[in-house]
Amino acid sequence: MPMKKRIILILFTWILCISGSIVTYAQSNTNTLQNIQQKINQQASEKQMVNTEINSIQQEMTSLNTYISTNQQTMANTQKKMDATNQLIEKKKAEIVTIENKMLARKSVMKKRLVALQHDNNLSLMIKVMLDSKNFEDFIQRASAVESLFNADESILTAQQQDLAKIQADKKVIDNQQQSLANEQKALAMQEIILNQNLQKRQTALTALQEKFNQINQQMSLAQQEKAGIEAQIKAAQEKIQQEQEAARLRSAQGGTSTGDQAVKGQEMYVTATAYTPQSSGSTTTLGYNIKNNPNMKLIAVDPSVIPLGKKVWVDGYGIAIAGDTGGAIVGYRIDVLMPTNADALHWGRRTVKIVVLD
Repeated sequence: MPMKKRIILILFTWILCISGSIVTYAQSNTNTLQNIQQKINQQASEKQMVNTEINSIQQEMTSLNTYISTNQQTMANTQKKMDATNQLIEKKKAEIVTIENKMLARKSVMKKRLVALQHDNNLSLMIKVMLDSKNFEDFIQRASAVESLFNADESILTAQQQDLAKIQADKKVIDNQQQSLANEQKALAMQEIILNQNLQKRQTALTALQEKFNQINQQMSLAQQEKAGIEAQIKAAQEKIQQEQEAARLRSAQGGTSTGDQAVKGQEMYVTATAYTPQSSGSTTTLGYNIKNNPNMKLIAVDPSVIPLGKKVWVDGYGIAIAGDTGGAIVGYRIDVLMPTNADALHWGRRTVKIVVLD
């Protein structure tokens, strides 16, 4: 076997070994990526559940605050009733004192009347009145006066009994009103305590859920970053595999051309090659590649009549590239190679190179 072909075979075997290692590495990262994605999905589901619980507690807290406000308004109204009732009570108390004074005065009058009656009974009084009268007309007047006096005594006793009953009734009403309002105020105060306790419990639960929500967000952010890093590694590994495989095919094609091996074929030619950058051209190529977002990709501008668009081309000193762009100055056997920076483009300059259009 010729020496050149042995070297190509060794290189090809070495590249396959590297590619196998890269594939294994990429597969391992893919499994890790799947685990991370599953974790992210679980955290997203948990986040949604926590968010639902937060919304539920917030609604409950809103309802409790409404109940508390209503309860406080009711307590305020009850307090107004109590104040009004107390004013009535004070008025009633004043009336009771007035009645009690009237009763005391009546008691004094009745006491004097009783003393007078002890010395003279009704009959004696009537006889005395008649005997002392000057004439019949005076007798009638004296008798009417005595009768009025007796009737006044009975009126005093009746009024005394009515006022006493009224005092007792007023006292009972006052006691009932005071007791009713006191019970209502006590019940409202207890209800407010219970509402505030429930509100505090829900506030504590809400704080815990919000902390849990923030922790899940942080964990998801870290997982997303880890996922992005692994995806970048997988992409890099896949690109490396592709580059190594294309390089192996190119070397085999070059070896086949010089030795007569037709297993891998490619069209060889020499072209004039200049360089361009994303900054010196549009961001999107003829085939739709965004070179502004991917300035390091291997891409060349070609004359489609010489090199078909979409073909992979090995360029000496540049590597394997995709024929993905055209240009007004790119005519005939001339190409433009993409460089990431202006400094790289200046370093490349203008040169004549060998290329292979891969099959």
